[in-house]
Amino acid sequence: MSTAVADAAPAEGTASLAWLLVALPLLGAAVLLLAGRRSNRWGHWLGVLASAGSFVVALLVALQMFAAEPADRVMDLHLFRWLPAGDLTVDAGLRVDPLSMTFVLLVTFVGTLIHIYSVAYMSHDRDRRRFFAYLNLFVAAMLLLVLADSYALLFVGWEGVGLASFLLIGFWDHRRDYAVAAKKAFVMNRVGDIGLLVAMMVMFSTFGSVSFDGVLTEVSAASEGVLTTIGLLLLLGACGKSAQFPLQAWLGDAMAGPTPVSALIHAATMVTAGVYLVVRSGPIFEGAPTALLVVAIVGAITLLFGAIVGSAKDDMKKVLAASTMSQIGYMMLGAGLGPVGYAFAIFHLVTHGFFKAGMFLGAGSVMHAMNDQVDMRRFGNLAKYMKITWLTFAAGWLAIIGIPPFSGFWSKDSIIETAFAAEGWQAWVFGTVALLGAGITAFYMSRLFFMVFHGSARWTTKAEGAEQHPHESPALMTIPMVILAIGSVGLGFVLQLGDGFVHWLEPVTGHAEHHDPVLPIWLIMTATIVLAVAGAALAYRMYVAEKVPVVAPRGSVLTRAARRDLYQDDVNEAVAMRPGQYLARTLVYADSAVVDGAVTGIARGTSGSGQMLRRLQTGYVRSYAALMLVGAVVALVVVLASRA
Repeated sequence: MSTAVADAAPAEGTASLAWLLVALPLLGAAVLLLAGRRSNRWGHWLGVLASAGSFVVALLVALQMFAAEPADRVMDLHLFRWLPAGDLTVDAGLRVDPLSMTFVLLVTFVGTLIHIYSVAYMSHDRDRRRFFAYLNLFVAAMLLLVLADSYALLFVGWEGVGLASFLLIGFWDHRRDYAVAAKKAFVMNRVGDIGLLVAMMVMFSTFGSVSFDGVLTEVSAASEGVLTTIGLLLLLGACGKSAQFPLQAWLGDAMAGPTPVSALIHAATMVTAGVYLVVRSGPIFEGAPTALLVVAIVGAITLLFGAIVGSAKDDMKKVLAASTMSQIGYMMLGAGLGPVGYAFAIFHLVTHGFFKAGMFLGAGSVMHAMNDQVDMRRFGNLAKYMKITWLTFAAGWLAIIGIPPFSGFWSKDSIIETAFAAEGWQAWVFGTVALLGAGITAFYMSRLFFMVFHGSARWTTKAEGAEQHPHESPALMTIPMVILAIGSVGLGFVLQLGDGFVHWLEPVTGHAEHHDPVLPIWLIMTATIVLAVAGAALAYRMYVAEKVPVVAPRGSVLTRAARRDLYQDDVNEAVAMRPGQYLARTLVYADSAVVDGAVTGIARGTSGSGQMLRRLQTGYVRSYAALMLVGAVVALVVVLASRA
């Protein structure tokens, strides 16, 4: 059961500076793009400064909120009148509350660390200045998305994130496969965006508004059918942006972008937007139990889907991508459990932001040492040569597989316990899926960790190509990894103290009474840890105790299916792409044969008639006299015939 959330008050104090959160990185992007090559020497540091500036402002606003009473932590900052159009009036404004500020702190802090890391990672790239411009644009768009006080302004940030991801995934677009990957991500996200657009149209027709206040406080005036429609449309948008079933196919290919981009997309921005949308729209889903149940089902399916795919991939970054899909599935499952799961979904999102960013930056460090290789079958024994990378990656690995007291244990375990406390059959189904996912996660993440850092070295030799000489990365890369590793170790424990994080979000999510799970909590916790240890032990047995072949064996039917992403591309091609192509070809044929054919036929007939008449225009008087004579005879015949 949830209670009413706090009403918004006008933003005062440092909260009135919230517009700087978006303006600073947006200004950074504009300067870098307009200055061009003149900023090559200092542009990357401007990008870092813009992101760090936003973090400082975020910290000041957060400190003001910490000092305020919970009921006073929801504030609105009006900016200007944006869309005065008939019955629709939309003001541009920001919603500063615990939910938006949680995202702002995560995006600016982790985003700044990724900016610093990128200074060294992209040091040899001739377009480093343009790369930082896109990073700043990405951060600004994500901040606008989470700070907007209406669905319309949220949509601007939503599309801004989509544009920035397209630019960053295809940053090295001189490679055709990278350009195709960027296009795939862009197109699949637009499919989801249709859901959000139509949802706003239904909102306006129902509530006469698209602002959060105008919609979320008036849901009692709408029927359950309307709320279910809006909820399912919002879920479609969330599935596209957060790579959830069935719109998850773009995420693996998005690894084409530079590795810091992967860290930013997977940890602090973009893929978390869908979870934010569902939690922000909580009152809508609470009035639409069917839509809420579908959110949980989508999360559960994606959780297992990503885990199975991650278990068979040999590309280090694609394993991490599948892992993101699976962990976002946990968050969507938590959000689909209603008010009692909202806070835990965001809790896992925050801890995941730290350990996933750390592991992606660790993967980038490994690539930096191994000539950009990503095939885990050509790694092994790197722990001996990359101590810092190994230690920081180990912190993320232990966090994501849920070993206590690392961060992931507290956040993921909360979702598993909440799943076992759902109503009726849902408790057994969702709880079992969440528990099973924990075991599979432990296996595939341990597989990645052991294949990269332990076992025998399987590096490429000089005869096979570039000879490998692994080495540790420079300080600009390792320091952000160390900071993120500290968060991976202790952040979850700090946030769960006294249910502090849950109470922090209550002004937005409301207070929810927790129900007892169908199994004792100690048994769920023990089972989770046992499965995690068993998954890690199985991976150790297969990839450390036994020799790892550098060429992947054929594998079982399930393994081969998982390598092909469970045929998701094949399904998309069969269900959407090919029918679309056939429809387009049919329309092109109909257009050319029927529409153009009719027009062309008339044109040809007119032209032919003209050609025939033109032949009569000889310029000879005798010809014209003959024609006149023929005409007169014909007219005479017609007259005589009519009289008869």
